Amino acid sequence: MAGTRQTSGGPGRRGAPPPRFDTPALRADLRAAVPDASAALVVTAAIFALLYRRVDTGASMTLDVMPDLADAGAYWMYWLCQAFGWSALLWAWLTVGLGLVRSSAHPHWLPVPAARVERWHRTTSLTTIALMFGHAFMFFAELVRGNEDGLGPAGRVWSAFVDVFVPGGYATGTGQVAILLGLIAFYLAIPLGLAYYLRRSTGGRLWRALHRFVIAVYVLSVWHTLLYGTNVWFDGWFRTLVWTLQLPIAALLLVRLLAPALPADRLRRHGAARTPLLPVAVRAAGRGAVAAVVVVLLAVTATGRDGGRTPGAESAPPVVTEGMVWLGLAVLLAVIAAAVAAVRRAERGAPVR
Repeated sequence: MAGTRQTSGGPGRRGAPPPRFDTPALRADLRAAVPDASAALVVTAAIFALLYRRVDTGASMTLDVMPDLADAGAYWMYWLCQAFGWSALLWAWLTVGLGLVRSSAHPHWLPVPAARVERWHRTTSLTTIALMFGHAFMFFAELVRGNEDGLGPAGRVWSAFVDVFVPGGYATGTGQVAILLGLIAFYLAIPLGLAYYLRRSTGGRLWRALHRFVIAVYVLSVWHTLLYGTNVWFDGWFRTLVWTLQLPIAALLLVRLLAPALPADRLRRHGAARTPLLPVAVRAAGRGAVAAVVVVLLAVTATGRDGGRTPGAESAPPVVTEGMVWLGLAVLLAVIAAAVAAVRRAERGAPVR
């Protein structure tokens, strides 16, 4: 994930084209992300301690569904996986919020310069990707440790790799959908986030068009958490917290759509730069959809009714199937391809129909 404006690269050799990948910028952002990543690890450790204690005292709602995990010491890698997942979701919340602030019209009351917000957005984005990997890797490590199918070491590693890192590889229970959603989010986060460092070869317009789809990564991550986060199985403050945190993100997204930083993103322009009717209609529909989402989030947060599990009651089968998720991914990729094609046509000067 990155900021919202093209940043020119440093001067290269005279007459030589700039490198396709902006390695110096990535190195600089990685160095700048060290304090941020260190804070994320501290938060992860604190969450791990909280989860460990809840399991050790029997207070974790996870034990109502998976009582075999009651030995916190034996399953410490699983609980560390959960801690990485929660910190990854928190950092995703931070970086998406910073990105929406940066890509909106800069408010006069904000004491932080836009360039600093952009830098924070890039560093928290890199930290988020690392935390997502840590979440998946610790789950992989737990599956390798706990595999009791009589496989040899290589077989245990391969089986765990398929379950954790191959989309559609996890074949049982809620994880068929939940883990697939999480993997799609992870694998989309990497190219859409690091596209910033390819902006020299793609151009600023194409990079911005691609980067806007990062919001889909965030939605998938939240969905994954609500389906499979073992501390939000039932109603309670963990689940309420997840829903409540979505309210400021939805509000910032609506602000971003109504008052974008770039004039080209505004609903209608006047004079020679008048926007064609179709893009105006699409943007207006997008604003209406986000406004509806804000209303739904308010209703869900206030009532606590989100279709989740109910203690003591048999759970209904998932409404969304694995096939539906694959179909949704195909539609998303088609929309991304259409956006790329539209940008390319616009850059060649052809009218966008």
